[in-house]
Amino acid sequence: IPIRYGPFSQDSDDDVISFKEQGNVYYVKKDYAEAFNFYTKAIDLCPKNASYYGNRAATLMMLSRYREALEDSQQAVRLDDTFMKGHMREGKCHLLLGNAMAATRCFQKVQELEPESSQVQQELKNAESILEFERLAEISFEKRDFRMVVFCMDRALESASACHRFKVLKAECLALLGRYPEAQSVASDILRMDSTNGDALYVRGLCLYYEDCIDKAVQFFVQALRMAPDHEKARLACRNAKALKAKKEEGNKAFKEGSFEEAYDLYSEALTIDPNNIKTNAKLYCNRATVGSKLNKLEQAIEDCTKAIKLDETYIKAYLRRAQCYMDTEQYEEAVRDYEKVYQTEKTKEHKNLLKNAQLELKKSKRKDYYKVLGVDKNATEDEIKKAYRKRALMHHPDRHSGASAEVQKEEEKKFKEVGEAFTVLSDPKKKSRYDSGHDLEDDDMNMDFDANNIFKAFFGGPGGFSFEGNSCKAALLFTSHNYLLIPCSDCTINH
Repeated sequence: IPIRYGPFSQDSDDDVISFKEQGNVYYVKKDYAEAFNFYTKAIDLCPKNASYYGNRAATLMMLSRYREALEDSQQAVRLDDTFMKGHMREGKCHLLLGNAMAATRCFQKVQELEPESSQVQQELKNAESILEFERLAEISFEKRDFRMVVFCMDRALESASACHRFKVLKAECLALLGRYPEAQSVASDILRMDSTNGDALYVRGLCLYYEDCIDKAVQFFVQALRMAPDHEKARLACRNAKALKAKKEEGNKAFKEGSFEEAYDLYSEALTIDPNNIKTNAKLYCNRATVGSKLNKLEQAIEDCTKAIKLDETYIKAYLRRAQCYMDTEQYEEAVRDYEKVYQTEKTKEHKNLLKNAQLELKKSKRKDYYKVLGVDKNATEDEIKKAYRKRALMHHPDRHSGASAEVQKEEEKKFKEVGEAFTVLSDPKKKSRYDSGHDLEDDDMNMDFDANNIFKAFFGGPGGFSFEGNSCKAALLFTSHNYLLIPCSDCTINH
């Protein structure tokens, strides 16, 4: 190390020049770290030289250390207000850091010093573009047009690549759009450079919150508030996260205790806390649908499941819940569609069986519903089936409608035959079993030739006549050799 005799000694001057020239050599070689070291040595020996600060600022810019570069550029122009390169570098640093207004002032100064510069004209246009994208992004955010905000920030970041403010706004909007991995990536990049950035911590928490990781989200919100106590968004998100978790847990507790009405109300209250929390709200809608099905509010349950699926198209539990509600309301085509969606996503044995059962019920629904024809439940007993046949057969017997129009007679005869057909199947244990299991009885070589008159005759005991026993009604059915004659009651108008 050469001996220094003072700040203005020949040796010091030689050292300064040597350090500057070595810095230039390393800069040309793109070894910016070494260039930085030699420029720093030159500044240490000669701290009043504007060009040395300018050179180090250029090196720091190449190292993407824009805030330090900005400080050196500002020091350079403080030492020499006519240093055009210093003003240009200061403007570029402001622009890269997202301060387009300050950048514009710097470029205007360059323009004064060098009016013919084409470079400064382009930089002014870049600054103007950033200001316009900022303005449009602000308007779009207020309108909740988050896609437009992301677009504006992407365009602005083309010139302001080191602006954390633009990156955070983009990340926040990505989170609000449900693009959590992208939002997390942007926020994490910022935190790697600045671990105390409250905005980035807030966005990390927001992503976790929207992914229904509420406890972890609260930790990030608290940390963001520690770094930036006046961060209102973090404060509101933290409050919403805690309230949502508490209300959801209250609803779950009420459901487990069998207090379904209370659980329904609690889930409804939870849904009003934060409309932006898509995943949690999807679960809340599905939970409310489960409660709704317990309360026999099946159509409301279907609607809630549909809302859950609209929020989260991958939510298998909501598809399963809606499919079951469709089954319970005999909307079998819709049930099959939902079970197919589930089975395509998760090919489990359970899902396969659910789909097969729905397909079977759909097939059965397309046949005549003999239970509906007789007006009985699918779990009706043998006696209930007989009583139902007795009532319906007498109700639709052709003789009872002999005075009606030809159209009515034809319709009643059709119903009479259907009643006989239904009774034939449901009163025969083997046929009933095959029918209930969805088999086509005609394909099973079973005798499916129905003669409604023979069925009626056999049921009511053959020739001789029939009257309602144990009833004051005097209606009677007389059997002739070829037909039946219904004699109405003279004392009443009971609809037999």
